[in-house]
Amino acid sequence: MKIQQNSRNWIAGPYLRCVKQLLFLSFFFILSLKKTTGQLFSGQGGLIPDASGFVAFDLPVSGLPDSANFPQFGLERVCIDIVHSYNDDLEIYLKAPDNTLINLASRVGGDSDNFLGTCFRGDATQSVYQAQGPFAGIFRPIGILGNVNNGQNPNGTWQLLVRDIASPDEGSLLSWSLLFSASPAEPFNFSSSDLPLVKINTLGSIISNGPKIMARMEMVDNGPGLQNSLSDSANAYNGWIGIEKRGKSSAGFPQAQYNIETRDSLGNNRDVPLLGMPSENDWVLYGPYNDKSLMRNVLSYELGRRLGRYASRWRYCEVFVNGNYQGIYTFFESIKRDTARVKIANLRADDVSGAELTGGYICSIDWPDDGGWFSQFPPDPTQPVNNQVFFQYVEPPDDEIQPQQRAYIASYVDSFERALYSPQFTDPAAGWRRFAGEGSFIDFFLINELSKNVDGYRLSTFFYKEKITDGNKIHMGPLWDFNLAWRNADYCGNELPGGWAYRFTDYCQWDMPGWWRRLMQDQGFKNRMKCRWQELRNGVLSNDSILGFIDSTAARLAAAQQRHFTLYPVWGIYLWPNPSPIAQSYAEEISFMKSWITQRLIYLDNSIPGICQPAGILNAALNHSDIRISMDADKGAIRIHVQQPFFRKHPGRFEIYDTFGKLLGSGSIGFENETTCISAGSLKSSGLYQIRILDAESTLIHQELFLF
Repeated sequence: MKIQQNSRNWIAGPYLRCVKQLLFLSFFFILSLKKTTGQLFSGQGGLIPDASGFVAFDLPVSGLPDSANFPQFGLERVCIDIVHSYNDDLEIYLKAPDNTLINLASRVGGDSDNFLGTCFRGDATQSVYQAQGPFAGIFRPIGILGNVNNGQNPNGTWQLLVRDIASPDEGSLLSWSLLFSASPAEPFNFSSSDLPLVKINTLGSIISNGPKIMARMEMVDNGPGLQNSLSDSANAYNGWIGIEKRGKSSAGFPQAQYNIETRDSLGNNRDVPLLGMPSENDWVLYGPYNDKSLMRNVLSYELGRRLGRYASRWRYCEVFVNGNYQGIYTFFESIKRDTARVKIANLRADDVSGAELTGGYICSIDWPDDGGWFSQFPPDPTQPVNNQVFFQYVEPPDDEIQPQQRAYIASYVDSFERALYSPQFTDPAAGWRRFAGEGSFIDFFLINELSKNVDGYRLSTFFYKEKITDGNKIHMGPLWDFNLAWRNADYCGNELPGGWAYRFTDYCQWDMPGWWRRLMQDQGFKNRMKCRWQELRNGVLSNDSILGFIDSTAARLAAAQQRHFTLYPVWGIYLWPNPSPIAQSYAEEISFMKSWITQRLIYLDNSIPGICQPAGILNAALNHSDIRISMDADKGAIRIHVQQPFFRKHPGRFEIYDTFGKLLGSGSIGFENETTCISAGSLKSSGLYQIRILDAESTLIHQELFLF
């Protein structure tokens, strides 16, 4: 991170006209402040360059007691005067002599202008995050101001660090001041937690949106039922990391989101297991600032895993950055090719031809601001604007994927879309199933609809492509980014328990791939989805299962959430895009969510389309006229009757798979005119299964889906 030193008393020419008027506002506000006995130190200002790194404005402090220690003595107040249009471009930090960093105001105020007569106190009633420019008054900073009163010697050089993050606005700091007194700001009071602790030390650097900076991370996890204290030695991790901020709509939240790489001292990736999760080096530290339940992502990923799909493993923790308490976070696995994550073939840079070129790939449907390509097909046809769908490269990423690999994956996805939108789209050989795994599309659809995910299908929508030797299919997932699901969005009808998320463009004009409307025209897809829904409602997606997980998670967070919401006092306050009514407490937020889910389940029970036959064959995707399969439910048997002459000398074989593609059983098939009876004992529960018949050369000649 480059910090520009600037101690000039400078006022840019373009600002002179407004500065004369604004100084009066600042002057009279300062006079109106409650008189406090203490020592005031004033610093000079200077230019805040447009779209640049941090500028450091120095303020020497001397003559104070040698310890800033609450409640005896310390920093009470910080005041600033900044002339700058479009406040959302600014990040403003206070840096103490011991390198403690306090986030005063970052990405606040939207398109309002200026910080004039702006003072920060730890006991102010209004957070600067919830205020509007020109911020004349006293505000609570985003960080905990009292954390500088940690016993350090306050004599030394203090710095105001200011950065303009985007064009085309520049500005200037007119002046700033520090007030030290016998009424110092109070540090955050933390003793211990029943959640693991994550302590990050940036060694004086500020975490930005990239590139990652080197930092130290310590983890304390003493195990279930035990308390974790800041004074405890690191026992879950103690080493180097690379860290950067992440997120788009969450970029301005007081609780930042982070991407983390575990590294060695030279900055190289270092695979390690963290908090019980398998060894890797890429992680996400997610702060659920506008998800007041603290669990919408966790609930979604947990349900995905219970459905038998890969979704990120997770652990709750409480986080400290440079000694500053940041609240409850969730440590997630990032979406990545790995034997313990998305289990697909590793695609190397030299895999540019033949079977090696075919996989594996991870892509996403997302904003068109990273490397990728546009679909050749328009989005959901009900909307007249935003007529593009964008696919991003995830694995390999844009800076690594080779030209041949770019061409291959774009061509394969295009082939899938052409088949999906063709008149023969339901045909098992010529339609979309030739290119895609149906089961993953069904499960992805059900979780996005159950949660009514406002971003579902159109943003952070991941899919992966297998290598030709592993199936050669596109599969939906892993699930990602559900913080605005489960009744947490007040737009486009997503706060209502009824209606469909895939019909988003009935309400709002946004890009939405037309895949899902097309799939809902496929009767076979709807029938199998109906069967899957009924199966899951008797287990993983039962009311007791879902609501029980919510209750147990809320109980797990009972103590930590009180600290979290002391730091972020948001009860009764609208945080974009919370729907009404706004919860007044954690218990009420959980109650609202559970009530909505209960109503949502009733709606889906009554509205999921399709016909699920009570027993027997659902379809014959590849049917051979001389093979007949029947079920004897009373005797718990599946009968395969074969009339194939070549089976006399070369018996074939059968294979039975569940809906996740897991092989449950296999065996030989009898000779001509014989009936092979398969015990249904291998089918551990009622549900949807697939049976495949293969000849002696392992060529698939017959397959059927059936409900047992």
